[in-house]
Amino acid sequence: MLKTIIIALLTYTTLAFMVNASPVETFKFKDDVTKVRFQTLTKELRCPKCQNQDLADSNAPIAADLRKQIYAQLKQGKSDQEIVNYMVERYGEFVLYRPRVSNLTYALWFGPAFVLLLGVLVVVMVLRSKTNKEDNTELSNEQQLKLNELLSKNNASSASTHKKQ
Repeated sequence: MLKTIIIALLTYTTLAFMVNASPVETFKFKDDVTKVRFQTLTKELRCPKCQNQDLADSNAPIAADLRKQIYAQLKQGKSDQEIVNYMVERYGEFVLYRPRVSNLTYALWFGPAFVLLLGVLVVVMVLRSKTNKEDNTELSNEQQLKLNELLSKNNASSASTHKKQ
């Protein structure tokens, strides 16, 4: 009975992996330059269905279709920029891992630098305020007289304690 259950589980697991496995695409390129261009484009373009996967790593059916589309456009002799423009027209800026600088993406491109600059300014202001407070540690004449009086009383009391011993 136990053997039957184990065999059934192993068979089910094997079949589940076979169903989820995607076919390996093989593209034939006329030269190594075109092959490198294909690899670069599929790494730089994001799968429209997947959250954060490039076309080269995605198993989604749309990613497979887009890889075929890129291959076909490379065979037609289109430039990388023409292929990217086609993808952006069809799927929007989302397909680009590095979006173009535009009115919509200024915050994306320059926001981190602005936040870093703001952080540096805050640190500088905090450090300056600390040095200003430390420089202002001089005692007024009144405070100096009180301190001297307390010290002399302390010295006198400690002297009398030593005499008693």
